[in-house]
Amino acid sequence: MNVLDQNNAFPLDWLAIGEDHDAIALVTRSGSLNYKMLNHRVGQLAFWLRDQGIQVGDRVAAWLPKTELACLMPLACARADLVYVPINPVLKPAQVSHILSDSGAVLLITNAPRIKSMDWELVNGGCRLVDDRQVSQSIAEGEGSLDPSSANTNTESLVAILYTSGSTGRPKGVMLSHGNLSLGAISVARYLKLGPDDRTLCVLPLSFDYGQNQLLSTWAAGGCAVPLDYLAPRDVIKACDREQITTLAAVPPLWVQLVEQEWPDGSVSAMRRLTNSGGALTPSLVSELRSIFGTKTDLYAMYGLTEAFRSTYLDPSLIDENPTSMGTAIPFAEILVVDGNGNIAKPSEEGELVHAGPLVAHGYWQDPERSARRFKPAPKDSEYGGLAVWSGDTVRREADGLLYFVGRDDAMIKSSGNRISPNEIEEVAIETEWVAEAVAIGIPDDRLGHAIRLFIRVSDDFKNEDVDALLTKYLKRNLPNFMQPQDIIVLDEFPKNPNGKLDRNALAKAEV
Repeated sequence: MNVLDQNNAFPLDWLAIGEDHDAIALVTRSGSLNYKMLNHRVGQLAFWLRDQGIQVGDRVAAWLPKTELACLMPLACARADLVYVPINPVLKPAQVSHILSDSGAVLLITNAPRIKSMDWELVNGGCRLVDDRQVSQSIAEGEGSLDPSSANTNTESLVAILYTSGSTGRPKGVMLSHGNLSLGAISVARYLKLGPDDRTLCVLPLSFDYGQNQLLSTWAAGGCAVPLDYLAPRDVIKACDREQITTLAAVPPLWVQLVEQEWPDGSVSAMRRLTNSGGALTPSLVSELRSIFGTKTDLYAMYGLTEAFRSTYLDPSLIDENPTSMGTAIPFAEILVVDGNGNIAKPSEEGELVHAGPLVAHGYWQDPERSARRFKPAPKDSEYGGLAVWSGDTVRREADGLLYFVGRDDAMIKSSGNRISPNEIEEVAIETEWVAEAVAIGIPDDRLGHAIRLFIRVSDDFKNEDVDALLTKYLKRNLPNFMQPQDIIVLDEFPKNPNGKLDRNALAKAEV
């Protein structure tokens, strides 16, 4: 079955089947799998999961680097009729505990170092921990397997919860169906023009929608996925040469690092396309990528929301003349620009980006209040109708149909391709006894997109202490690297707005 020929959604685990069973589907440090073996391994893992006494619809989490097991989990959970909860391996135990408790996960698969790091008193008591080596060994020794015919064929069934930071509070889980993810895989494979002879280097975290889709869209096209955990940009370049990579996806901060390196001909010669999301490409970055890869390699700029997977892409033939454009809607997406009165904005008029269609997620896990704020009925002029994602992002559509990003309406910080809730950083700072108030904001940064600046007011009992140094050490222990403040500014008093709330806008404009 060539899934790119399908006009409708299909159960997610069918991506493991492939049209050419002998074609290589996955290359990891533990070896290669062709599509026949990929399908078999997915079936074995699905059987093992079912054999753990887990019930249909239960949530199963993995906190792993890009191992073979981590790559199989999305499809195996789909085949076993479970809900997969991937956890970013760079998160710290406190964030992991929140995700496990919030999702109600009954099983966490992780490795020995992470097992030792967890305080299991913080975790939902119903969550059982399993060492990934034990899982792999059990699969290797077992004979049971589930084939695709045993899977749930209802494409509207919940298959994954991806946790993403919100503008307030802790990470929230976005509920995704088989149809959301399978159509997303087809959509990306189509507009990127992926084929069976493509080889995708998967450098982004598999816990991100963009990162997970590196696998799914490649398999939808019958190509080969090559996951990579890298320590330095040179590792990416070497892998492109070693594996003759044709497709590389990254976020702007990584592109900035990569263009500073020397690219040997072997790393460039096979490259057909570069894709970018998680922040805009700058004209200078487009120019630098062109100088390395030339015009034979297509550059794809994209914009997306976890709540609707992906929204827009820019045709690579247009990027040199329109390097700051978000492009137009991807297949299966309807993108509307809506003014303050709920009407479709006129050309060049600013409005809110609203995404309608079958890629729209099913809301936030166990959070109807926040779901109601973001997932609302589509505008009256929508062709798809139904629920739409109201992004909160201000954009404009020019007369030629191209979209341009104007600004973000909430306080989200986007740094190194990560959407960061200021509240997450602030809560960790305030939980110490040294800090009375804290506000985190993003400040423009050429390499990161935004760097994090943390303003604090020191508690009266610690006015004479070096709180800056104490807090820096504390945050390094309790927050992942991408949430670390670039600087900490101590204030005697925070500005307040007329409602008595902390005035973030005043702090963002403050000269320090």
